[in-house]
Amino acid sequence: MEQIKMVDLRTQYLRIKPEIDKAINNVIETTAFIRGPVVKEFQKKLENYLDVKHVIPCGNGTDALQIALMALGLKQGDEVITANFTFIATVEVIALLGLKLKLVDVKPDTFNICPEQIEKAITPNTKAIVPVHVFGQSADMEKIMQIAEKHNIHVVEDTAQAIGSDYFFDNGTTKKLGTIGTIGCTSFFPSKNLGAYGDGGAMFTNDDKIATKLRQIINHGSRIKYYHDEIGVNSRLDSIQAAVLNVKIKYLNKYMEARQKAAEFYDNAFADNQNIIIPFRNKKSTHVFHQYTLKIKNIERDSLKKYINSKGIPAAIYYPVPLHLQKAYKYLGYKKNDFPITEELTRTVLSLPMHTELSKKQLEFITNTILEFVNK
Repeated sequence: MEQIKMVDLRTQYLRIKPEIDKAINNVIETTAFIRGPVVKEFQKKLENYLDVKHVIPCGNGTDALQIALMALGLKQGDEVITANFTFIATVEVIALLGLKLKLVDVKPDTFNICPEQIEKAITPNTKAIVPVHVFGQSADMEKIMQIAEKHNIHVVEDTAQAIGSDYFFDNGTTKKLGTIGTIGCTSFFPSKNLGAYGDGGAMFTNDDKIATKLRQIINHGSRIKYYHDEIGVNSRLDSIQAAVLNVKIKYLNKYMEARQKAAEFYDNAFADNQNIIIPFRNKKSTHVFHQYTLKIKNIERDSLKKYINSKGIPAAIYYPVPLHLQKAYKYLGYKKNDFPITEELTRTVLSLPMHTELSKKQLEFITNTILEFVNK
C-alpha cells in the first residue's frame, strides 16, 4: 500500500503530467511571466465555470479577502462580522485594515457561521459580513443574504475551502458559492480543491463598479500606468500558476466527485459508531470536502490522533485554538466560554486524509484503524 498522505499532490500531478508540463513550458518559452495571456484565459474559464460576470485573479487568498474589503470603501472603525471557527487569514485582514472585528459563534452541525448570532451582533456601525464556507460546505447563505439586505450590509464570501460547491435557493435557483454575496474570494493554495503549484487567489463579483475597483486596487491603485487614483497593493496571479490552473480547472468536477466518493466511504464505515459524528450534509448545498472532519465523542480526541499517527495515518486538527483566545486578538476583550460551540469544536474535531487519490485499500486501512481504537 502506498504511503497515506493528508494531500497527495504528486500522484495527482503524475496523472496530468504531460498537460501540466506543456502548459508550464509554454509560459517559460514565451517569457510572459506577469500578466501573460494565460492569466486572462484562466480568468475567462473561471468566469464561465462559476457563471459570474467578473473574476479578478490575485496573489493569494488572504490578499483576495483584504482587497475585497478595501473595494467596499470601509473606513477605520467600521464593524465586520465573521465566524470564530476559521483560519486566521479571515480575521487578519479585518484587523490589518483597522476595521472593528466582531466574532460570532457557529452552528454545531455545519461548523459554519450562525445567522441568528449574526443578527444579534449587528449594530448601526456594521458594514460587512464575512461568512466562511468551512471544509467545503456552504454557510446558510439564503438567511445571511436576507439579513444583509435588511440592514444594507455587504457580504464577502470566504470560499477558499469550497470552490465548486452549489447552493440551492428555496425558489429553485442554484448558484456557485462565491457568487452570491457582494464579492466572493478564494485561494489557489496547492492543497485546495482547485490548487496551483504555488500561491494564488481570486475575487468574484457581478457588480461592474466593484470589479473595476478590485482591478485597480490589485495594481497599486492604478488604471493607467504611473497614475494612481487611490491606495492599492501589488497582488498578481503569475502566469505559471495560471497555466497550472488552466489545466486543473478542467478536472475540478472530477476532483470533487473523487472527494465525495472518499467521504461516502468514510461515512459508511463510521455511520453507526456512537463515538464518532460524521460530517453533516446541508441539503441546501453540495459538500465538496476540502476536509473530511469528524467530531469525536466519549473518547479523547488527541489520543486517537496519536494512535493513528503511530500507524502511519496522518490527521489534522482544524482548528486547535479558537480565534478569540489567540494572543494576537486578546485586545478584542473576549474570554473563555464566550463561544461555546467553537470552543467545543476545537476540542473534538479531527480531519482525516482527504484528496483525489485515496485508494480503497488506504480508506479501509484508515477506517479500520480508527474503529480499532474507538471500539476498545
